[in-house]
Amino acid sequence: MLIGELSRRTGVNAHQLRYYEAQGLLDAERGANGYREYDEGAVLRVKQIRHLLGAGLSSEDIAYLLPCATGEAPDLLGCPELLTAMRSRLRRLDEQMSRLAQSRDALAHYIETADRTAAGSRPCPGDTGQERVPA
Repeated sequence: MLIGELSRRTGVNAHQLRYYEAQGLLDAERGANGYREYDEGAVLRVKQIRHLLGAGLSSEDIAYLLPCATGEAPDLLGCPELLTAMRSRLRRLDEQMSRLAQSRDALAHYIETADRTAAGSRPCPGDTGQERVPA
């Protein structure tokens, strides 16, 4: 099938499919006309990629995991190298979540403090009277 058909069947746009190919996640043959041609297995492969991306894995992680993937969800065979890689990724996610929670708590504290001092307060230093839109 051509890239447009793969895109239609998976709901993934052609630009993303070309990216998957460039990352080594998806294979395509070239027809005599130079167009990418995918086999039926590409539909399953794209669905696996989407599920793994949804789990927060990078394309590099996915390239490593795909040979161990079976089924659409996918299920992963539990070889030791694979488990080590997934545990490492989970640790990184836990660390990111911890940093985000700390940032959130600090921001909530600043908001609470500002709310307590806002009633009847004077304008902030440097305030021109124009409303600023946060970035």
